[in-house]
Amino acid sequence: MIATVVNAAAVVIGTLIGLIFHARIQGGFKTAVYNSIGIVSLILGISMALETQRVLYMALSLVFGGIIGNAMHIEQGILNMGEFLRKRFAKSEEGGEFAYGFLSASVLFCVGALAIIGSFKAGVEGNYELLFTKSVMDGFMAVMLTGAMGVGVGFSALTILIYQGALTLLSVWIRPLVTDLVLSELTGVGGALVIMIGINLLALKEIKTANYIPSLVIVLIFVALDPILGSLVQM
Repeated sequence: MIATVVNAAAVVIGTLIGLIFHARIQGGFKTAVYNSIGIVSLILGISMALETQRVLYMALSLVFGGIIGNAMHIEQGILNMGEFLRKRFAKSEEGGEFAYGFLSASVLFCVGALAIIGSFKAGVEGNYELLFTKSVMDGFMAVMLTGAMGVGVGFSALTILIYQGALTLLSVWIRPLVTDLVLSELTGVGGALVIMIGINLLALKEIKTANYIPSLVIVLIFVALDPILGSLVQM
């Protein structure tokens, strides 16, 4: 768990540094920061999405996951959680900005394969190298995100603690189930979610990214059925 705690701490430290810039970023400067992070998110998301080995699984997962997520109003639930945190801990922050900072950072920091593999290595082998590397990357990203979105980004440290902590604790039992195909498809769908964040930051279209989180579960179902579906997909 120590590596996960370090990862969460890196995000908090990055947020504290980013708050210095956030107070000074206004108007056109803020747009420039949003555009920069949006472009980085698109590049990162596309590189992740290209990891998929089954494009059809990714496409169907996004469709079905989006339908389920919209029906469950997942994004609104997460935004409500962000609003609760804001009222409890950061009353001076703007509500919408805080909640979207919390949401965007939580998705960016948790959907990659690095979080999964790093947690498994930490739990099974006691090897913290990958999570320490991720901590540095997340810390720098937190600085940029906070500069644009404010202190809500820092509260994504809670998401990291819960998500990566659970993976680390359960790694002994889960790891045998995590094949190369599982990692590639989770990374692919996760990349699609990061692309959605980039599109939102660039104001190209408003996409309720969190409503597509069920896609990460749906794609695992397709992977489980791959022995049956695989030959059809590859035809």
